[in-house]
Amino acid sequence: MLNSMLWLEPVLVRFAEALTQERLPHATLVTGERGVGKRALADAMAALLVCEQRNAGDTRPCGTCRQCQLIEGQSHPDIRVYQPEKSRMVRIDQVRALSQFAVASPQVARYKVAILDRADQLNINAANALLKTLEEPAADVVLILLQETGRPVLPTIRSRCRVTTVATPTVGQAMPWLSAELAAAETVASEDRQALALNLAGGAPRLALDYLTGEFLDQRESALEAFRQFMKGATTVAAASRAFRELGHEATLNLMENWASDLARVMAGGEARDPGIAEVVRYLGSANPPWRAHQLVDAIRDSRRAMVNNVNPELETDRLLIQWQQLMPGRKRAG
Repeated sequence: MLNSMLWLEPVLVRFAEALTQERLPHATLVTGERGVGKRALADAMAALLVCEQRNAGDTRPCGTCRQCQLIEGQSHPDIRVYQPEKSRMVRIDQVRALSQFAVASPQVARYKVAILDRADQLNINAANALLKTLEEPAADVVLILLQETGRPVLPTIRSRCRVTTVATPTVGQAMPWLSAELAAAETVASEDRQALALNLAGGAPRLALDYLTGEFLDQRESALEAFRQFMKGATTVAAASRAFRELGHEATLNLMENWASDLARVMAGGEARDPGIAEVVRYLGSANPPWRAHQLVDAIRDSRRAMVNNVNPELETDRLLIQWQQLMPGRKRAG
């Protein structure tokens, strides 16, 4: 089920040991960078929980019992997944459905398993509704909550979960998996392009795979060129914004946040992860105090949080581009 994601194995081993020793928490918060395989890990945990013939110490379900066959057919009634839909947030009606599922009796398995993908995208009403389930858990329900690193979860939710951190794999672990997945998808990508995608993904293999099998890398090139021209004053904010529109708002925020993090990294004496932005951030880093980079990161994260309020994506992109350009020497900051 983990598809050779060897970096997830230590986490699954600890989970299997807790299950065998009957000291499993009623709620686990799995946290890690976007694209490291948190959802695959949650699915593997759920399979272990319902398997009828797993031997003590095994980190894999048997694959042959009735429960495993239901999972294989994607029809297990005691495993439910709740995740953001069109609103980009987990809604209160979804959490209410989770709560109803949690108090019902299991249909065929020993446990009911609710996977919340992602707990960091609960709106405030949904988060408060989830607290009620966490505070009064049924003995036969296990909640697995997923959180992307850097995206906040209410402390009251976090304190009621056992936190499990998924480490980002080494390049030596990630590249073989990435190459195998590309081959299975019949997607051709040079080693250099794979390395670039993995670098841009911050070492997260599943995110790198999305980059390589989608249009992100080409769209990033267009956005990057438009960004360079805008920073030099050679094009308008409207023209630069159009290039980012092709990426979509969330991908634009991710890209800009990575660039702002590269700026902070360079200011601290490190190297930029995105080679395309390296020259720009080195120049900006030599002309600005470090707090300006962190201010920019905060502005981008504020823009991400505002997505729940249906802000205008184009206006947000324009605003962030202008804030970037204000880092150029000689540019006056808007008052």
